[in-house]
Amino acid sequence: MEEKVHPDLKAMFSVLPAAPLTPETLEMVRSTLNEMTLANPKQHDAVSTIDRFIPGPPGNPEVRVRIYEPVSKHEKMPGLLWIHGGGYIIGIPEMDDALCQRFALEAECIVVSVDYRLAPETPFPGPVEDCYAALKWFAEHADELGVDASRIAVAGASAGGGLTAAVSLLARERKGPDISFQMPLYPMIDDRIITKSSHEISDERVWNKEKNIHGWSAYLGSSYGGQVSPFAAPARAESLEDLPPTYTCVGDLDPFRDETLEYVTKLAQAGVPTEFHLYPGCFHGFDMLVPDAGISQHAAAQYVDAVKRAFQK
Repeated sequence: MEEKVHPDLKAMFSVLPAAPLTPETLEMVRSTLNEMTLANPKQHDAVSTIDRFIPGPPGNPEVRVRIYEPVSKHEKMPGLLWIHGGGYIIGIPEMDDALCQRFALEAECIVVSVDYRLAPETPFPGPVEDCYAALKWFAEHADELGVDASRIAVAGASAGGGLTAAVSLLARERKGPDISFQMPLYPMIDDRIITKSSHEISDERVWNKEKNIHGWSAYLGSSYGGQVSPFAAPARAESLEDLPPTYTCVGDLDPFRDETLEYVTKLAQAGVPTEFHLYPGCFHGFDMLVPDAGISQHAAAQYVDAVKRAFQK
């Protein structure tokens, strides 16, 4: 794999540590990531960040959301529901503080980031129902938040991209709330792990086949390997018609490359306006693992701009 890595990423990739992720190491990985994140807070002077607890779905009384607002906000700004990644099993909203603040400033929007429950403690449908509850709350409280309810988008990366795609399907199924735009970045959407790309990557430094199996088996629980709902694995959806305009991207060294390509094809065939970027030599989460690399900055600038453009339509 190393010889295929993009030149901008090679130096950092060569020193990335192997990061095995197993049921036995999960708690240690979670606590290490959370401690590192919270020990290095990212707070932009031009953005206000607050936490709120909102009503959750049945079985979960409340969900924490993290709200980012430009200090110089104006009335009726667009809104972005952001869903963090982590294979459905790790992660907290704070790890995307810098990105959410960037969305707030550059796309001039209010960002609500969801602290959804994680698997295996809470398998499907708990996490996606938490995210859908946050979308409903966002839409219902748009006036209070100073948000234009007709311009609420949903976005996320990796498992957050999978949850983005799932929330869009749920909103279509349940006749609302309306979503103006969705941005599932290199999304984790196919539990079957049958594509060529899902078997190509074995390097322990990045998300690979074994980690993918762990994430999906934790998220699906007893359903893993059997009949799975498209609201859990959106690649299984029979129809993608009437979904919101979409932006997505993936690296060609990402296990999710082929499922993303198939998803984009199905969106286009369903008549959904779709923009897609394939980044050569880029592994899963390259933009977040190596944020200072030129290709990472280029990719991030493109998807931040995609949100900005979507809100201007």
